Amino acid sequence: MISLTVTAVVFGVVFLAELPDKTALAGLVLGTRYRASYVFAGVAAAFAVHVALAVAAGSVLTLLPQQLVHALTGLLFLGGAAVLLFRKDDDEEEVRKPEDQSFWKVAGAGFMLILVAEFGDLTQIMTANLAARYDDPLSVGLGAVLALWAVAGLGIVGGKALMKRVPLKLITRIAALLMLGLGVWSLWEAVAG
Repeated sequence: MISLTVTAVVFGVVFLAELPDKTALAGLVLGTRYRASYVFAGVAAAFAVHVALAVAAGSVLTLLPQQLVHALTGLLFLGGAAVLLFRKDDDEEEVRKPEDQSFWKVAGAGFMLILVAEFGDLTQIMTANLAARYDDPLSVGLGAVLALWAVAGLGIVGGKALMKRVPLKLITRIAALLMLGLGVWSLWEAVAG
């Protein structure tokens, strides 16, 4: 059974954390060069692989004592908040252009770019933390993959317009505050439990 509350919380946290990420910019670059649907197919498949790996890792963490899991996830959330608050803004990533515009070449380029760029990324680690925290792999997986697909879609279709209206620093700070709150809450549960 899928919990809409857990799915919504995970969606919000992952969405805000991924918006200022380099993969949103990479999607934007790919989307301006190639057919958007081809790019999205590859990017969406790569994100699905990453979420599956993260949820599996988080599910393994649920086998540990609850207080230890809360302490670990709290520390990781605080670390993620620090990364968001103190990282330098990157310029657009260099994207290699496929030699032809076929579906498989373009989708493959998007898949490989995201697969490599996102491995061990903050949102993948956050997804593993959330899977451990909520012990609800389906809801966490659904929320995370929908958030990543939404960011990819925004990046591919309308990233430039969004970034003109909403400052990237504001989005980053909101994501960091959410992670800070989740970190403090998890540590409180570790101490109080």
